[in-house]
Amino acid sequence: MSYVEKFEQIIKEQLERVERLNNEEPATDFANKDKIIIGVIDGDGIGPIITQACTKILEKLLAEEIASGKIELRQIEGLTIENRVAKMQAVPDDVLAAIKECDLLLKGPTMTPGKGDDLPNIESANVTLRRQLDLFANVRPVVVPEKNLDWMFFRENTEGEYALGSRGIDITPEIAIDFKVITDAGTKRLARMAFEHAKKNGNKNVTIVTKANIMKKTDGKFLQICYDMAKEYPDIKVNDRYVDICSANLINDQVNSDFNVFILPNLYGDIITDEAAQMQGGVGTAGSANIGNRYAMFEAIHGSAERMVKEGRGAFANPASICRAAVMMLRHAGIMDKAQKLEDVLNDAQDAINIVRDGSGHTANDFTEYVMGRL
Repeated sequence: MSYVEKFEQIIKEQLERVERLNNEEPATDFANKDKIIIGVIDGDGIGPIITQACTKILEKLLAEEIASGKIELRQIEGLTIENRVAKMQAVPDDVLAAIKECDLLLKGPTMTPGKGDDLPNIESANVTLRRQLDLFANVRPVVVPEKNLDWMFFRENTEGEYALGSRGIDITPEIAIDFKVITDAGTKRLARMAFEHAKKNGNKNVTIVTKANIMKKTDGKFLQICYDMAKEYPDIKVNDRYVDICSANLINDQVNSDFNVFILPNLYGDIITDEAAQMQGGVGTAGSANIGNRYAMFEAIHGSAERMVKEGRGAFANPASICRAAVMMLRHAGIMDKAQKLEDVLNDAQDAINIVRDGSGHTANDFTEYVMGRL
């Protein structure tokens, strides 16, 4: 297939996707569901360690709901790098089928092969799941009370550079081209979710983050659509920042407390939220939600850290991030009291438990026992 034919195929697929977006189903109302199935995916590297720690905590926290049949924690097998390489699929078909039988997912980090890993070029499992389950919003909170920072990031999850990240084209041996995709429908639904959050939480300020001065078509469209959406929320203060100056302002203590809610395209959101998490105490302290109308996936924002396991330091993996994600999952499911209870205990654990990757502090098991002992 020539590079022109490959490009035509990509355009056709994206036009078909836009048609589907324009006819999507309404969001699930978990309050009216008789049973909520939570799929638990271990992942790779330290994934099984931190995910199983969180599962033990949830089993105790949700004992009543599990006993009554309101909640089921269901283990999903097979989303490992070994199985994905063996089947040459980012998410094997049988694993995806099992995932689609669930409502919510609690997912450990999964490895994405890169140059130097001596593994086939398989797409990120996360990117595939976001596309297959249409998890269009990546939502990440960052709170640093001592600095008066209360941020909520709404990162577009299914478009931008990552949508076609493994579909780039080698035009000649000397030229390669990747693609960036922004659609009206994809941006509108993200912007509405962000503005609704700002409204429900006291008309907090909204900042739109782009590089629209350079990426005039894609980022320009994203920026304009967000401002159009803002007209429906006249009580909310809205501004925009270019991604480079925004990343600088996040660490500027003279202005960073003025930020509240952020709306970002995919790539910028990935980078900026890791920077923000570092200010909270590192990516190991932050969770994230990937939300769609039918499904939602909750995970740690850090990687799978295979090196820790290979070097025998897996016991010192920190379950805090995935437990923070579990708090978000419980809130999404409408289980507010249990979510707050877990968050309060996690806040205490942040001060009481010191997990250090080099093995000089507490272990994942110490963390788990501390949290379970205080629920």
